[in-house]
Amino acid sequence: MLEDTTLREVFHFRVSLISGISIITIFFIALIVLLSVLIVYTPIRNILPGYSASLRQQLIEESARVDSLQNSLTIQRQYLDVIKQLTAGDITTENVQSLDSMQIVERAKILEMNNEATDAFLSQYELKERERLLLYDNITNRDVRQLYRPVRGIVAHTADPDARDYTTAIRTAKNENVLATTRGVIVAVEHLADNTWAMTLQTGEFITCYRHVSKTMKTKGANVEKGESIGLMDGKHDLHIELWDAGRFVNPAEVIVW
Repeated sequence: MLEDTTLREVFHFRVSLISGISIITIFFIALIVLLSVLIVYTPIRNILPGYSASLRQQLIEESARVDSLQNSLTIQRQYLDVIKQLTAGDITTENVQSLDSMQIVERAKILEMNNEATDAFLSQYELKERERLLLYDNITNRDVRQLYRPVRGIVAHTADPDARDYTTAIRTAKNENVLATTRGVIVAVEHLADNTWAMTLQTGEFITCYRHVSKTMKTKGANVEKGESIGLMDGKHDLHIELWDAGRFVNPAEVIVW
C-alpha cells in the first residue's frame, strides 16, 4: 500500500496459493473447534440424536429423586408436627412414634395397596414356576435340563416306566437328521441286526440312547454340541430314544418339546 501524497510504501503483503490454503484451513479448524465447544458445553447437544436418550434417563432419575425427597419431606413434616404438639402439651411422650416407626407404617400402607390383577398375576406365575420345577425335578444335571429335540417327527410310541417300557419311538421322514440332545461325547456306536445303528451320547451322568439310526455321521469318542447332527434316518424305521440320568429313567415326553 502506498501513501497518496508521497507515493511512499506504507506496508505490503504477499498472497500465494499456499498461504491462501493455510488461511482457509486455519479458519475451518477454528470453526470446528468453536462448534465442538458449543455442542459439548451448551444445551445444543440435546437436539443431537445420541444425547436425547441420556437426557431422558436423567429426567427419569431426577423425577424419582424428587418423589423420594417429597416422601422424606412429608415424613419430616409429620415428625415436626408431633414435636410441636409434644411441646404444646397436646400429647404425651408415650403416644409419640419414632421416625423409623413412621416410615414402617408408610411402607406397610404401600404394601397393602394390592389389587386383584396383581394377586391373579402372582398366583399364575407361582403355578407356572411350580410346574416347571416339578417337570425337571428328576434330572440332577442342571446343564441338560433343557434338551434339544433329537429328531423331527411324530411320537408313535410313548415310554411307560410302570410297564418297564423305557423307549419312546418317533416316526420320521427319509433323510431326517438325528440331533444331539445335549453337548457331550459319543461313547458307543453299535451295528444292529436290522442293518441300523445304535448310538449312545453321554454328558456327565446323563445318557441319551438312540436306536435304529440308518446312517451314522459321528464315530465313537467324537465330541458333539447340542443340536449337532449325528446321523440320518431312512424313513422305514422309527427312531427309539431312551434318557437316563445317573441310572434313573427320565421320560422324554416331560423334558423334550416335539
